[in-house]
Amino acid sequence: MRGIDLEVDTGEVFALLGPNGAGKTTTVEILEGHRKRTSGEVSVLGHDPGRNERAFKERIGIVLQETGVERFLTVAEAIDLFRSYYPKPRPVDEVIEVVGLKEKRDTRVLKLSGGQQRRLDVAIGLAGDPELLFLDEPTTGFDPSARRAAWTMIENLKSLGKTVFLTTHYMDEAQRLADEVAIIVGGKIVAQGSPSSLSARGEFPTKITFIRTGAHVPDIPGVKVDGDHVEFETTDAVRDLNRLTAWAADTGDPLTGLQVGPPTLEDIYLELTTKADMS
Repeated sequence: MRGIDLEVDTGEVFALLGPNGAGKTTTVEILEGHRKRTSGEVSVLGHDPGRNERAFKERIGIVLQETGVERFLTVAEAIDLFRSYYPKPRPVDEVIEVVGLKEKRDTRVLKLSGGQQRRLDVAIGLAGDPELLFLDEPTTGFDPSARRAAWTMIENLKSLGKTVFLTTHYMDEAQRLADEVAIIVGGKIVAQGSPSSLSARGEFPTKITFIRTGAHVPDIPGVKVDGDHVEFETTDAVRDLNRLTAWAADTGDPLTGLQVGPPTLEDIYLELTTKADMS
């Protein structure tokens, strides 16, 4: 770690993004109180997590990539077991409703699908009614429909006023869910802000795409052609759009499906991590 500075507001979904080995796990473990920091100051809900205080643990929930739950308990029994560890737990049926397991309330854990077991992991993290929930790679290995269901579940957490600290390798997931993102590379935060603000900062190229109708290709640096699909990135959209429309007028190409848009969070992430690998 080379010194990072993070501030997460109450009630927001905050996503920490970065390649393997960048420092995500170390950072999260320090915030959770599972790892001692070597320097600096950390305050989570007004507590120093390094002090291992019970009052702090009662206010957070942690959802690891894998949670060991007795396989022969029912969903309701498993949640109720973990509720018993907290002074002011959330009602069982309310937790089940939030994570979308109402129809599986009396189903044994061993009978749940992978996606349903992941929802149960989140339910267990919610059992003590935490103010802050750490979610570590919540949809890894999910099929598209299961991922969408998990996104709805996380949005439900936000509607309850929970603060969510999320790590994920899926940029579309972070773009959809996060109010604020931080990208960490080599132990250092290289970008932070809302997904929309990062896209609008002007530091990253604009993407232009269209479907060509003929064999001609515009003579613009960086143009990529995949069949009829044409795309390129530009740091001067006005200039290159003028060049593109002039080319279209000369060739008669109607620029079918022309799209001009700011970079996605994935574009920004790849740009920053690629630069770091090259430096």
